[in-house]
Amino acid sequence: MSITIKSPKEIEIMREAGKILATILHEIEEFSAIGKTTKELNDFAEKKMKQYKVKPSFKGYQGFPAALCTSVNEQVVHTIPGDYTLKDGDILTVDCGVFHKGFHSDSAITILLGNVPEKTKEFVYVVKKALQAAINKVKPGTPLNTIGTTIQKIVEHDHGYSIIKELTGHGIGRELHEDPFIVNFRDYASGPTLKAGMTVAIEPIVAMGDSSIITLDDKWTIITADKMPSCQWEHTIAVTENGAEILSKR
Repeated sequence: MSITIKSPKEIEIMREAGKILATILHEIEEFSAIGKTTKELNDFAEKKMKQYKVKPSFKGYQGFPAALCTSVNEQVVHTIPGDYTLKDGDILTVDCGVFHKGFHSDSAITILLGNVPEKTKEFVYVVKKALQAAINKVKPGTPLNTIGTTIQKIVEHDHGYSIIKELTGHGIGRELHEDPFIVNFRDYASGPTLKAGMTVAIEPIVAMGDSSIITLDDKWTIITADKMPSCQWEHTIAVTENGAEILSKR
């Protein structure tokens, strides 16, 4: 495992990247509406990236064809934007990354559209809460597995939802995916110890029902096997001497 420690100058660039990404995600959230297609959201995001002079991290990555992943309802991750029209009651996870001055930032939000059932709203809130709780544990000297243990306790033990264990967080920096990979459940190996200068993307990816998943024929879109809703929240984090700094904070 090769974990890179970033210099203060590199973290400053990643801070800039995170701020731009946070702005773009905020604007996507405001632009999203019932009746719009996910392709319209992607086109809007690409326009904003040109405006802010950043490049999409995802477009072209391992052949992915778009700037956003736009996963609706039972779609878990990696959904390619297209002709799907957003409907009343949908939940939409927008996962986005930007490349700025040689460094990546990666973040995801889940947007509630119209009359979302209260149970589903609660589910989305819990996953967001789990992300924040994990971030709150980040500081130098903390074993990496504390992140997954914290997420799993809230998501599974406290609320009965299911961690999708095949999908993980990751280190981030000059590469979109760097060491270490960060699971969202308790890993009995403590893993490396967090150090100041590490930069990571923490992203609980959770199913409201069962954790079984299926990859569709497009080779990208992953859905829950039971067609129950899925949710993801993600932030890019820098480990500092004082704890976690959310670089993609909105």
